[in-house]
Amino acid sequence: MILRPLQVLRSLLPMLLLAAGGGVFAQNPAPMQAYPGPPDDYTQVGKLMQEGNPAAALTKAEAYLASKPRDPQMRFLKGVILRETGKTDLAFETFTALVQDYPELPEPYNNLAVIHASRGQYDQAREALETAIRNNTSYAAAHENLGDIYAAMASRAYEQALRLEKGNPTVPPKLNLIRELLSTRPPAQRPLAAQTAPSTR
Repeated sequence: MILRPLQVLRSLLPMLLLAAGGGVFAQNPAPMQAYPGPPDDYTQVGKLMQEGNPAAALTKAEAYLASKPRDPQMRFLKGVILRETGKTDLAFETFTALVQDYPELPEPYNNLAVIHASRGQYDQAREALETAIRNNTSYAAAHENLGDIYAAMASRAYEQALRLEKGNPTVPPKLNLIRELLSTRPPAQRPLAAQTAPSTR
């Protein structure tokens, strides 16, 4: 099972574009300070990630955060970089701090759920995704990931049932169905919205 991580705070993009003079208004702006920053900073970090240069992307993100430490978009990008380079614990800390400072954002909860799921912590992943959906009921990726979590939890429950009652003929077909469902999940390490990072153009 591979959940869908996000690579940009899409709920902040309208605010960032408006602050940059893009003339785009957020329909439901989050009640937080907008950190306009040069949009090129976000774009350049995303571009470095796409080019397979996470070390340079992380260096640029940290340099930006040195002067704007509360910027949620760049903090989120930093978390994405850390996760994609295998620094999962640091990524977890980054996303956790982000939801503490900006609990209204859904995307960090989604990426926390991805980390929880990779550790087999399905209950925590479910809770994180439910919070993301409460923050944004139209958040399709979180709904999809939540479905995958329920499927994984069902698989675990069926496996336990089979261990406890090996001769139960009703469990194997259900378990096979769930396993087939999870195995058809396409590799989801693709960037979902990196190309939509704020731009001055």
